[in-house]
Amino acid sequence: MVAVWVALAFVALQRLLELRLAQANLRWALSQGGQEYGREHYPLFFLLHIGWMLGWLLEGLAGNRLSPLWWLWLTVFVLAQGLRYWAIRSLGRYWNTRIVIVPGAQRIEAGPYRYLRHPNYLAVALELLSLPLVFNAWITALVASLLNAMLLLLVRIPTEERALKAYSNALNPEQSKA
Repeated sequence: MVAVWVALAFVALQRLLELRLAQANLRWALSQGGQEYGREHYPLFFLLHIGWMLGWLLEGLAGNRLSPLWWLWLTVFVLAQGLRYWAIRSLGRYWNTRIVIVPGAQRIEAGPYRYLRHPNYLAVALELLSLPLVFNAWITALVASLLNAMLLLLVRIPTEERALKAYSNALNPEQSKA
């Protein structure tokens, strides 16, 4: 099935370009005195995304047909891309695939961050669910979504919130006593 290979090429290229942007933003953030948090869990997300891509590729090739609702799942995927790139654009140089706190930086409250605390995570969750479903890769959609939810809710978001709180407390020591 050609569609699954086209999707894989698109997502792989997208991920590589995003990693390149993230590396440039990381170098900039560190040059500004930024501190990275949660480095130990970062490889888990990398493995999740590689497994996700391999999963829907193999499941899609094995089933060799698009879902009857492929157009719905593709629409969700495209909308998730829009949300993700809106979040990336809103964060500008502060966007990263890692958790980096830059001293003196203000919390971004523009774009989708006006409405959601973690819009990028929502976009990725929708992406991990929807793209496999285009190819009837239900197992991959379910497993990747569950693993992503566990990593986000039990590891990533708590780590990010602790980092932000530690930074905020360092700036306002009087508030941390309350």
